[in-house]
Amino acid sequence: MDRIVLTGIEAFGHHGVLPHEREFGQRFVVDVVLELDLSTAAASDDLADTVHYGELAGQVADEVAGAPVDLIEALAGRIADRALQPGRVVAVEVTVHKPSAPLPVVAREVAVTLRRERGGAGGAA
Repeated sequence: MDRIVLTGIEAFGHHGVLPHEREFGQRFVVDVVLELDLSTAAASDDLADTVHYGELAGQVADEVAGAPVDLIEALAGRIADRALQPGRVVAVEVTVHKPSAPLPVVAREVAVTLRRERGGAGGAA
């Protein structure tokens, strides 16, 4: 399976369990990997035969900036559902990085990665 990879999409959101996370917000970084057959696009050189990754990047940023959730797992799930919308996408892997996660120890970041397959277990239809 071929892949389209978007790495390091940054957006500001108000996700988290703690009140100050909701009030002040923070930066999130998202990576998205789409799995799909790109043979038609490779042969045709036509944007209509692939996924417009510029539009997808904007949709990811919209999800991060959108309605707050407690867990980045829920945010990753919303992004994955949206990324599976183009019918040609077979599977998606989403990683949501939370660089400023409030932790009781020093750590570079917290991240959650999930994978969804079209019609698969735990995936969108």
